[in-house]
Amino acid sequence: MKKILIIGSCGQIGTELVLNLRAKHGDDNVYAADLHQTCPEKLSGGPYVQMDILKKEAVRDFIISEKISEVYLLAALLSATAENNPGFAWQLNMEGLFTILDLAKEGYLSKIFWPSSIAVFGPTTPKHNTPQLTVMEPSTVYGISKQAGERWCAYYHEKYGVDVRSIRYPGLISYTSLPGGGTTDYAVDIFYQAKLGNEFSCFLTENTALPMMYMEDAIRATLELMNAPKDCVKVRSSYNLSGCSFTPTEIAAEIQKHIPDFKMTCAPDFRQKIAETWPSSIDDSVARSDWGWKEKYNLEMLVKTMLEKVDLTLLSKS
Repeated sequence: MKKILIIGSCGQIGTELVLNLRAKHGDDNVYAADLHQTCPEKLSGGPYVQMDILKKEAVRDFIISEKISEVYLLAALLSATAENNPGFAWQLNMEGLFTILDLAKEGYLSKIFWPSSIAVFGPTTPKHNTPQLTVMEPSTVYGISKQAGERWCAYYHEKYGVDVRSIRYPGLISYTSLPGGGTTDYAVDIFYQAKLGNEFSCFLTENTALPMMYMEDAIRATLELMNAPKDCVKVRSSYNLSGCSFTPTEIAAEIQKHIPDFKMTCAPDFRQKIAETWPSSIDDSVARSDWGWKEKYNLEMLVKTMLEKVDLTLLSKS
């Protein structure tokens, strides 16, 4: 059996990926890795290693000695958090990628997954149905690092044959972990406040539309892309991916169908300027054509599922 390593396994995407991959490949063959000293309870069913992606030699030694064949590199500083520490964000988001790309170039890894983001787009990008190939002038350090990473992934594939695969994730919505510092994270926090009976203060304006996706769709897309035959993966920078687009007003209205007394106000902060540089909807026809992508969750299904499954005890553990 091949051995798989998920670096940044304690975040939103990582936790779900670990559990899904272990179900398919066996607990002992899927290693979770993150900065945390102790393994989170949810990931305790298989091997866990404390790992700092910036400690290059330690990362290399582990991957080589354990004969890891696939890496999912999720460690990154997200959009809003990165703006508060741009130097470190660039270092973390780029140096880790080079470490993993070089291991594949040297023949130690057979396949890599590295996530990009809609943050690669910018204010000059067409906002509606943003195409796969378009103007990309990101105005945040997170977006700049993801755009640069996309080009390096494509370069390593073209020059060295590295099998690297990537998705430009929209905002991701999940009930398994708390918001992690992204501009789209209001669409996770809103469910906790609604279930607590609190009025929700949104940091974006009421009509700011952004592309979003339910986590189950995002995980399925990631695994489908990684399992696709090489010949079907024609984009080696990163694929556009779409779930559903909505505004704060629209998600609040959908929540009110279940919790009629729920109220939302808007108090835009610095994240509003970030959101204004991003698309409002995404054209993912290339992913649909190349490897058969299709979303399952619309806004109605997303809201119903989140309200049923959000666990308020996570707030006390944070």
